[in-house]
Amino acid sequence: MYKCAFLGCGGRARGHAHAYEYVKRGELVALCDMNEQLLNAFGDDFGIEKRYTDIHEMLDKERPDLLHIVTAPTLRGSGELIRHSLMSIASEHEVPAAIVEKPIAVAAEDWRQLMELSQNTKTKFCVNTQLNFHPRNLELKRDVTAGRIGDIKFIDASARSTPIDQGPHVLQLVSSYIDNSRPVKVFGQISDGSPLDSLQPSPRHATASVTYANGVRALVTFGTEGAPSISDNPGAHRHKRVAVFGTRGFTHWNMDGWERGTPEGGYESGSHSYGEQDVLGQAGLTEAVFDWLDDEENVHSTHLAQSLAEFNLILGIYQSALTHAPVELPFDPPEGLIDSLKALLPHA
Repeated sequence: MYKCAFLGCGGRARGHAHAYEYVKRGELVALCDMNEQLLNAFGDDFGIEKRYTDIHEMLDKERPDLLHIVTAPTLRGSGELIRHSLMSIASEHEVPAAIVEKPIAVAAEDWRQLMELSQNTKTKFCVNTQLNFHPRNLELKRDVTAGRIGDIKFIDASARSTPIDQGPHVLQLVSSYIDNSRPVKVFGQISDGSPLDSLQPSPRHATASVTYANGVRALVTFGTEGAPSISDNPGAHRHKRVAVFGTRGFTHWNMDGWERGTPEGGYESGSHSYGEQDVLGQAGLTEAVFDWLDDEENVHSTHLAQSLAEFNLILGIYQSALTHAPVELPFDPPEGLIDSLKALLPHA
């Protein structure tokens, strides 16, 4: 049984914790949060007695096998980038594995810091983009892997929220259907800079044509101006989807339902409960960390290097919009990329 601990006891952490009802090889043993009210409420609700306000003390005393870093990438109120510092603490304490809440980064500066960390750490970091572990997505991916839709020709994926907010989920979904093939070229456009002064700075809308190393092309779209609505739910974060088109058929997943077309089964469709799917997806992502700890060759699908490649794609969309030209990936983003976007787009 792996020992698991939480850094951060806010609302999103509860989604991680509820999944432990279905996690078979891990046990929650300790919590850490500087906000004692959040810390104690979380500990009381989930029956976790060991509570800390200092991360170093918790890691020294508890020695967890898995650390959930469920914190914002920036320090609220100041905008200071803190994700790298917390991940560095986990690495320095030689925590075997850590699940980091998305987005893994928000700008070129912290992306570059994390690239350096990824090359020097022994900690197995992965990012909490759990949608590809939803049971329905796993079912549809099995269809694709088995060749039921033929060879993949094109992928269309979208979210009605911003590239930074829900883009990491969408891009990991695309990657999951093509065995984590890396993006090699992007040609993109952006509009509306109103979220650029937020704690997760981003254009509100973006779209891009992406080419992957395996030859597959994808269209990714973010924001309410271009991404389709998939339900009556008013929350922009509830409108994520991925459609995979092959030479013999297609699959289409969204947060409320699914479609599939194959020569054998014809057209099929159905609905599912996102909440029920998500808690199982969260558990599956967590169990996959234990698989990686058990076997070095069984690398987690959202491992740090892969997630940083997907974030580099987001930065590539920004650079493409600034230069009006395709960008070869991976690329070294210039310092001050967000400032350049602010100069281009109205953001008051």
